[in-house]
Amino acid sequence: MRKVVIILALLAMGVGALVFYLNLDSWSEERITATLVARGMPAPMAECMAGRMVERLSPAQLAKLRRLEPQEGEAQVPLSVAELLERLRRVDDPEVIEVTGTAAAVCAFTAR
Repeated sequence: MRKVVIILALLAMGVGALVFYLNLDSWSEERITATLVARGMPAPMAECMAGRMVERLSPAQLAKLRRLEPQEGEAQVPLSVAELLERLRRVDDPEVIEVTGTAAAVCAFTAR
């Protein structure tokens, strides 16, 4: 009986984790879209990019994108190539940069 209870508890935790993960993905897509639109990106392009990014990046990788936000003393939008490169270095994950850049390039030509 004890083994059955332990197995059911583990199964419930696994299902709970899966539901949380799936909800986190949809929440992340909505949040990414809203953030991109708030930064001046057209809504169709923001939706396109967010969908691609959520499909290809883990929640932990998506969280790394917060490192692109301006720190104290920085402008909202990078004012130079050097400042842009510094923000990209803070992300510290080449796959995040590649997926984000690729999504931006593809969506710039396909989103309307």
